[in-house]
Amino acid sequence: MTEADDASTGGAASDAVVEACQYLRTHLTGLIGFDGEFVPIKLVVAPDGALVAPVMVAMLRSFDTALFLPDEGEDAMQLQVTLEEIPDRGEHAALCDRWRIYHGEPDDVRWARISIDAAKFRGFVFDGLALMRPNTLADIESKICRRVNAEMREALKAAVVGVAGLEVEDPRLVGVDPLGFDVRGRFDVVRLPADPPISDGDDAVDALEELAATAEEGDAESDAAEQD
Repeated sequence: MTEADDASTGGAASDAVVEACQYLRTHLTGLIGFDGEFVPIKLVVAPDGALVAPVMVAMLRSFDTALFLPDEGEDAMQLQVTLEEIPDRGEHAALCDRWRIYHGEPDDVRWARISIDAAKFRGFVFDGLALMRPNTLADIESKICRRVNAEMREALKAAVVGVAGLEVEDPRLVGVDPLGFDVRGRFDVVRLPADPPISDGDDAVDALEELAATAEEGDAESDAAEQD
């Protein structure tokens, strides 16, 4: 990457941090580099902003570990990270269960809480804490997910089509934070961004309905163009 600017300074700092946080939450699949090896990894974001993933023992023992999201390409996000092993029980059980809800059963049996030390993205260098933003909706996240999955399934389908261009037969809302929604499809997790940010449950419903309405308007315009 070219010489980067510190994202903690300059007028574009706030926008750059929000863009980086959104990108991170959109790309939960990538590569982890350690001891000269590069291995695919799937992540979730914990309520406190850290990352969580099942990992190999060798990853936990490495002193130089990096994440590349979604890959090692020039436009990828590069994260220097520190792994801390956590047990799949007690206070950490919910974090491991969160990963399973997003991605299914893991191949590896060790779990890690992954702290971000620093990041490079689109010409900026970020302090890790800037990207480890706590989810201010964590206390009501499960309530929002239950409501949407029970009452707004068609809107969820339409929003996924509009944002990602994917027809998902049985989408499930599995996560919500101020910047958007995480929707589990058959093979992967789709990110639906929210703008403006979500502040409460009603905001979440409004944002999802707006995404669905935008998608339906786009479909109507496409149908009209085909008839002309």
